[in-house]
Amino acid sequence: MLWRIYQLKVFIINSNQQGEIMKSQEEIKITEDDVMGVLGLFTKVPSILLKNMVSRNVNVVKSFESQIKAYKNKLSDEELLKIKKVMEMSVPELQKILGNTYKSTHKKQLKILADPKAESFIERNLKELRKLLFI
Repeated sequence: MLWRIYQLKVFIINSNQQGEIMKSQEEIKITEDDVMGVLGLFTKVPSILLKNMVSRNVNVVKSFESQIKAYKNKLSDEELLKIKKVMEMSVPELQKILGNTYKSTHKKQLKILADPKAESFIERNLKELRKLLFI
């Protein structure tokens, strides 16, 4: 009986902590830097290769899986919340930010990703990234 009470208390405490995390997610503001922090992975690929990968809708995240897993362990709760919030944004909204960032950085990869033709590529890779980080 005491063990069940203890388990219930642990469950309630964990539920409350989850609630606090979810509440703080609403308070976090996302910047272009936050978006680039999540999608920056794609800028590590040379532009000519990225263009080819986008046209073939390749899973780039799979190639960086071990690095992503190692990086995840170094992230704070706030950083994970920002990543999650970025990943909840619509792809067209993310592409608009990528286009704006391209205008200031002139990174060809950003121009490729901002193109509407890259929408399914981004969706696929964000889905894979979501699996690695949050599932």
